[in-house]
Amino acid sequence: MLETIVQLLKNSGVYAWELNDVKTEGWEFYFIRHELDQNRAKSVEHITVKVYQLIEDGKFMGSASAELAPTATEDEARRLIEDLAYRATLVKNRPYTLNPLTEAHRETLRSAPVDVGGIARSFIEVMQQLPETATEDINSYEIFVNAKTRRFLNSEGIDVEESYPSSMIEVVVNARKDGHEIELYRNYESGTCDAEGLKKDLMRTMQYGKDRLHTAPTPALGQADVLFTTSDATRIYEYFADCLSAQMVYRRMSDWKLGKPIAEDITGDKVTVTLVRELENSSMNRAFDAEGAPISDTVILRDDVPVKYFGNRMFASYLGLEDTFMPTNILVEGGTHSEEELRAGKVLEVVEFSDFQVDAMTGDIFGEIRLAYWHDGEKTVPVSGGSLSGSMHDFVREMLMSETSVQYNNYRIPALTLLKNVTVTGVGE
Repeated sequence: MLETIVQLLKNSGVYAWELNDVKTEGWEFYFIRHELDQNRAKSVEHITVKVYQLIEDGKFMGSASAELAPTATEDEARRLIEDLAYRATLVKNRPYTLNPLTEAHRETLRSAPVDVGGIARSFIEVMQQLPETATEDINSYEIFVNAKTRRFLNSEGIDVEESYPSSMIEVVVNARKDGHEIELYRNYESGTCDAEGLKKDLMRTMQYGKDRLHTAPTPALGQADVLFTTSDATRIYEYFADCLSAQMVYRRMSDWKLGKPIAEDITGDKVTVTLVRELENSSMNRAFDAEGAPISDTVILRDDVPVKYFGNRMFASYLGLEDTFMPTNILVEGGTHSEEELRAGKVLEVVEFSDFQVDAMTGDIFGEIRLAYWHDGEKTVPVSGGSLSGSMHDFVREMLMSETSVQYNNYRIPALTLLKNVTVTGVGE
């Protein structure tokens, strides 16, 4: 079918085109407690067609995309392409060229077979070996293991294909005490099964559930040091990456300049961010991005100084960038402190939010606290309620990070991140 679509695109008269074809072979398992409720195999294919048109004698360029069913007939494909060709003329952007064919596209890509059954078995074994108690246990879990094959083609001659594993497990943890019961939801994405990491995090989650049932109200701390020790910390580091994206810079939503420190009078740990092609067990290990650009290990921020912007083809072209791409994996380094140091003194360690956000454009952060630990220098008390807020524009100056690292799928970041002088609103304020 792809060959037919390609020929139709070549004959359509459009200025340029891209074609993405993703095939997924997978197994799914649904457990209640530890009893298998149902399971199924799946085999699906998604074909996405995107066309580009020059408008007003090349002054503008527009684009339009849509998914085409793999069972579509040649006539259906032709009608879709004709419709996209028209819709593309309704959009006006500055012209740019698509990613060209390079030597990197001629490399042999990873295409090792994915052992879907073996990966699924590993997940099930981890879940069945969890040390549950009479008051903390697993309510239910769903396992999704996929072998994906992605092929990308464009009108510039790129035609590449790669295969990779992509897994997800959703888990509901129950904790109960004196007739009260709560649920904690977890969603883990990965390439294969990180058995040790999954078990460790779920055991910690069961402890969180236990502690959540006997919390005190979060005190009115005013300005306090706040410690992030869970996956919510990835949003902090997404902010660093977003501020260096070509789209944010071109639209003047970011004022970070190459070669200029991101803040003045920095006294905390300095952050280094690298876009990497592969992280062990990430579900996002790719040789090329969604537009066919080759992915390579690239430092974008070194010791709090921007060294390179990145982004999709359109905004990269507008900034005159070459050899750039849309990132899939992000590695953050720079921590100089032990975990014991960061937990010492008076610090609020937040481990559960009802919602935690970092606005890439303004730098504002906000989160409602469901569970935290107030370390007052002498004892540790679990607390709940209230909220925190502040701005990354201020926090980057004094931010501290642990020497140890942790991985959350396609992000590898310091295991502990401390922001100073965060506004903490207590319960009832």
